Amino acid sequence: MLAQQLLNGVTLGFLYVLIAVGLTMVYGVLKLLHFAHGVLYMVGAFAAMVGILYLKLNFFAALLFAMAVAAAAGMLIEKFAYRPLRGVHPITTLISGIGVAIFLENLFQILFTAEPRAFPEAGIEVSIIQLTGSVSLTNVKLYIILAGVLALAFLYLFLKFTKTGIAIQAAAQDLRAASLMGVNVNRVVSVTFLIGSALAALAGVLVAVNFNSLFPTMGSIPGLKAFCVVVLGGLGSIPGTVVGGLLLGIIESLSDGFLTGMIIDKDAIAFVILIAILLVKPSGLFGRIVEKV
Repeated sequence: MLAQQLLNGVTLGFLYVLIAVGLTMVYGVLKLLHFAHGVLYMVGAFAAMVGILYLKLNFFAALLFAMAVAAAAGMLIEKFAYRPLRGVHPITTLISGIGVAIFLENLFQILFTAEPRAFPEAGIEVSIIQLTGSVSLTNVKLYIILAGVLALAFLYLFLKFTKTGIAIQAAAQDLRAASLMGVNVNRVVSVTFLIGSALAALAGVLVAVNFNSLFPTMGSIPGLKAFCVVVLGGLGSIPGTVVGGLLLGIIESLSDGFLTGMIIDKDAIAFVILIAILLVKPSGLFGRIVEKV
């Protein structure tokens, strides 16, 4: 029972990591709390559905299509909702992001209705993989874990060994200094939004397949939990985000499995954990400074 819940927690944790990494990168470069990020998780799921139903794509082609659509949406949000406000008070950009999220959620409710719908079949069947006598997982959960590991490996290699990745790291250290040294700041920011949005879409599609459900407000709670993960790990810290996401996923899974009938709702556990840890370490697990935003 414990091993099964731990495995479920790791799966859930990798979903949180896929969503939260984009938030961490955006904050690292712009010191911006990107409140429209959660809605891109939903955009990815619906884009995959459209790709399967109307473009007749198989699942993996639809997944790539969804990541491309969400990446483009993320770049457009940065260009039109954030870039004109760069340098103003952070509350202004925060409100702009919230406005974009509300607009997109309502737009998708008009286009697809607010009712949950099943994810279309696309040549991928959910099957059970028995690991031991009492521990098993579905093939979709295995895909989630593999996607999380591969995405983190790609991100590490990209940031470490590519010119654009090194430019992102330079911008994260000091955006103004990087600009003075010849770094194209707008391009760096666009690439950051592209990567983060694509990873959020990847998580959204995998969740839609895993639970066989998608709806326009599906990104609200995961988006808030991703913020908890980012703050928990330390603002701007990718290693902190990975540890925070896995920690949150495991704790949620254990509480769901062993604390049945508890007063606190499972979705509220993320915020309770966040408050408890920040009381002890206000900068987060891997954070060094506390910034007022």
